Amino acid sequence: MKNDNGLKVLFWILLLVCCWPAISAPMALVAGITFGIAVGNPWGAATSTWSRRLLQTSVVGLGFGMNLPELFKTGKDAFLYTAISISFTMIAGYLLGRFFKTPQRTSTLISFGTAICGGSAIAAMAPVIKAEAEETGVALATVFTLNSIALLLFPPIGHLLGMGQRQFGLWSALAIHDTSSVVGAAAAYGGLALAIGTTVKLTRALWIMPAAMITAWITKSEGKAKFPLFIIGFIAAATIKTMLPQLDLLWQPLNSIAKQSLVVTLFLIGSGLTREVLGRTGIKPLAQGVTLWILVSVSSSIAIMSGWIN
Repeated sequence: MKNDNGLKVLFWILLLVCCWPAISAPMALVAGITFGIAVGNPWGAATSTWSRRLLQTSVVGLGFGMNLPELFKTGKDAFLYTAISISFTMIAGYLLGRFFKTPQRTSTLISFGTAICGGSAIAAMAPVIKAEAEETGVALATVFTLNSIALLLFPPIGHLLGMGQRQFGLWSALAIHDTSSVVGAAAAYGGLALAIGTTVKLTRALWIMPAAMITAWITKSEGKAKFPLFIIGFIAAATIKTMLPQLDLLWQPLNSIAKQSLVVTLFLIGSGLTREVLGRTGIKPLAQGVTLWILVSVSSSIAIMSGWIN
């Protein structure tokens, strides 16, 4: 019991340190992963709930740093190529699932999570295809592991490729699974990358409902997916900020708090990557997830660097 209390105290100390503006997103994620793997997470599944709610609140807060006309322009431009990207990823995921002989529902969840927005997409699709808890857990563990890796690898790779901030924002939004990791990687790259990455990523997230409905129709399922309401909050915040520019002295601190909240979110996410989670992943789902992720990352970076997506 004493040891467990000690872990909880250490957890809270690290969490509070991540509230300090000097702590960056990659630093928080590494701290969380190190803590989770080295000693385990004393709060278990509760951390996942906290991180999801804090992420959604933080994304809404990011809206106070956005301009509504630019937001809609970026979203409109992103609509077509996010649709193409999602279709390509789902087809490739299906073929890779067959190749690696990944269980069908697990394969569908991994493909859906990679195509749209990671854990949120998996959580939305699971009831539609009536996935078992273990199948959902394996898919989440696979996507979650790759998310953590992406947040650390993408910024240095972007610099190595000579990507501008707009290019990197597009790339991170199209090739990284979860919104949290997209925002974390883009924030580390620069302000414009953050704005573009967040907007394009949320445009991708809008495809959750149509994709789930199509899947339900194909599989004749009666399961229902939930619409991510935080997207509406993000747009509402951007609307308020655009209509009341005279209150920028209020919007700027709210936006700064939201950015640092995302750093705290990444610590929570990282701390959930325990040895038990890694053990649940399995070779076949992980092989499918890694291969699909590399395929999407490489193809989208080529499309962006070649000017096909801009």
